[in-house]
Amino acid sequence: MFTVLNHLDLSYLHEVLVIGLFEKNKQLDGLAGEMNELLDGQLMTLLKEGDISAKKKAVTKVHTLGKINIKRLYFVGLGKEEDLTFEVLREAFGKLFKTVKEAKLTKIAVALDTFTNGKIDYNEAAHALAEALPLATYQFAGYKQKANEPEKQIEKVIVYTQGAQEEVQASLTVGYVYGEATNSARTLVNMPGNMLTAADLADYAVEMAKKYDFEYEVLEKEDMEKLGMGAFLAVNQGSAEPPKMIVLKYQGKETWENVIGLVGKGVTFDTGGYSLKPRESMVDMKTDMAGAAAVLGAMEIIGELRPEQNVVAVIPATDNMISGHALKPDDVITSMSGKTIEVKNTDAEGRLILADAITYAKHHGANYIVDVATLTGGVIVALGNHTTGAMTNNEQLFEQLLEASAETGEFIWRLPITEKDKERVRSSKIADLNNSPGREGHAIMGGAFLSEFAEDTPWVHLDIAGTSVTSSAHDLGPAGATGVMVRTLAAFVERFE
Repeated sequence: MFTVLNHLDLSYLHEVLVIGLFEKNKQLDGLAGEMNELLDGQLMTLLKEGDISAKKKAVTKVHTLGKINIKRLYFVGLGKEEDLTFEVLREAFGKLFKTVKEAKLTKIAVALDTFTNGKIDYNEAAHALAEALPLATYQFAGYKQKANEPEKQIEKVIVYTQGAQEEVQASLTVGYVYGEATNSARTLVNMPGNMLTAADLADYAVEMAKKYDFEYEVLEKEDMEKLGMGAFLAVNQGSAEPPKMIVLKYQGKETWENVIGLVGKGVTFDTGGYSLKPRESMVDMKTDMAGAAAVLGAMEIIGELRPEQNVVAVIPATDNMISGHALKPDDVITSMSGKTIEVKNTDAEGRLILADAITYAKHHGANYIVDVATLTGGVIVALGNHTTGAMTNNEQLFEQLLEASAETGEFIWRLPITEKDKERVRSSKIADLNNSPGREGHAIMGGAFLSEFAEDTPWVHLDIAGTSVTSSAHDLGPAGATGVMVRTLAAFVERFE
C-alpha cells in the first residue's frame, strides 16, 4: 500500500502528485514553488486568481498538460501554518482521499514534507495520512445486488519525505492499522440484527482470537447460570437467541498483572423490552452493540501492534426482546456480584448486562476497567452528537484516557457522580439497587449504577450513545457507524502507565 522514498524523481511519470499548501500571503515556496517554475509561473497565476486555494481542507486539481512528468497536481489547503493540528491534517487528508476516490484513481504520490510544520513532524503527518485513507474511503458493502464491475480503490501511495524512512514507514503502518480497525468496528455496527446475533459476534471474536493468538472464552447460558450472572441472563430471558459472554485475553507482559479490562456493551438489537421503545426510537437499534464493536476494534489494533500490556476484553452479547418469558418492570434479579436489582425500566438493560461483565472482568484479574456503551439517550441531551460522556471513580485513570482521546480527536467530557447520585441508585425499598431511579440526570444514573459493580477497582465509563453513529457524511467517513473509541482505547492501552 505505502512506499516511502527520500527523493522525488521527476524522470518517473506520476499520475498524481499531492502537495500541501499553507496560506502564505499568496506565495508559492518549496516544492510548490519548484512546480511553479517548471510550469512557467502558471501555478502562481492560478493562486492569485483563486483557482488554487490554500484554505483549510480545500482540494484543488491542476492538469499539467504534459509539460512535466506529472499528469496532475493536487493541492491540499492547510490554512495558516501555525494553526495546523493533527486533527485538521487528518481531515484534510480525508477530503483528499474522497476526492481521489471519486476520480477513480488507484495510485498517487504524496510530498509528505509539505504537510508538516513546527508542531506536526514527518511521523505524525504519516500517521494522519495512513489513518485517513481507510477512514475516508470506507463504505459499508450492504446487501444490494452488485454490478459486475468492482469499484476502483486506492491501491498504492508513494510517500516522498526527508524524514527517516523506517520511522515514517512505521508511522504509516500504525496509522493504517488504526483506520482499518475502526472500519472493522463500523462494519459490525452497520450490520442488521438478524445478520449479527450474539452467536455471530462470538464467532467473530473467536476468529480474531485465532488470528492474533489471544486466549479466548465464550460462556454459554448454562455457564452463566452456574456463575450466577442473573443480571445478564434477565435481559436475555425474552430472546430466542442464546446469550454469549465473550472474553479475549492478550498477554503482553511476562506475568498476568496490571491488567487493563475493556468491557463493551453488546446488545445486538434493543426493543426496550416491556418498557417498549416508540417506533421511531426502535429504528437503528442494531447499533446498540457499538460498545462491543469498539472493544473488538481496539483488540484488532492490539493484535496487530502487540503492545507490552496485559488486556482482557469482556463483551456481554444478547438482544433485548419481548416474549412470555421476558423481564418485566418490578422484577428483582440477582447479579453475579450478589447485589440484587429492582428493575424499574427494562429499557435500561445495558447497565444490567454490563454489571455482570464488569464483575467478570475483575474475575479475570482486571486491575483497571474501561467500559464502553451506547447506554443512555440522556447523554445526547447533555452533550450532543460529537462528544462522548465519561464518568469515573479514579482521577489518574481518567486523565490517561482523556489524553488518549485528545490525541485521537475522539472528544470526551466528564460528568460527575456524587454521593447523592449513588443514593438514588440505592433507593429501592426491596433490593440493593434500582436500575432506573428517574429521568433526571439519566446519563449519570447509568454511570452511578455501574460504579456499584466497579467498586474500588479504578474505572471509567464511556457513554457513546451520541457519538457511535452520524446522520451525515464527513471528511473521514460516510453516514452511519463511526467506530468511535476504537482508536482512543488502543492509544490508551499502548501508552498506559
